[in-house]
Amino acid sequence: MSAIQITNPISEQELLKLKAGDRVLLSGTIYTARDAAHKRMFETLQKGEELPFDVAGQTIYYVGPTPAKPGAVIGSAGPTTSGRMDKYTPVLLDLGLKGMIGKGYRSEEVIESMKKNKAVYFAAIGGSGALIARTIQSVEVVAYEDLGPEAIYRLTIKNFPAVVIIDSKGNDWYKIGKQQFFEQNHVQGADC
Repeated sequence: MSAIQITNPISEQELLKLKAGDRVLLSGTIYTARDAAHKRMFETLQKGEELPFDVAGQTIYYVGPTPAKPGAVIGSAGPTTSGRMDKYTPVLLDLGLKGMIGKGYRSEEVIESMKKNKAVYFAAIGGSGALIARTIQSVEVVAYEDLGPEAIYRLTIKNFPAVVIIDSKGNDWYKIGKQQFFEQNHVQGADC
């Protein structure tokens, strides 16, 4: 199966076609935000203030890139563990966030919010930060520059490789893949 080409921001029509397990190549514009940036955005919203960028229709990549080497646009840009953003994610999904890129599992609360808000969770391969950096064509600080690598950046990407882990219907590739493995290998009593 070849990878599906996706242009960000993702249209709702395109997003609804994605299924857990689909391999994708993402291009276009995405934003970065890790723990500290998510905490600030959450606090900003609690104060009734506006976010530093409109999350509606956008994709956030959970990454804190390393400094760029001479002649490079960005340093290593591998994903961080998504679960650390889970307490902040439903609020952003309610504001229209449509995609998230990271690694690891998501909470049931986030999955339910994704279903309600028709959003998708992609996984990038951990440990491949240097390879992923090659897909990043430009980088611009958007907010929270004082956070260094955890600032919010706008990235222009081309053919960024990812896998749909949780689709807009809540299907979870981690659970599906595990179940398929147990069925194909005739493992009894497997708890999925």
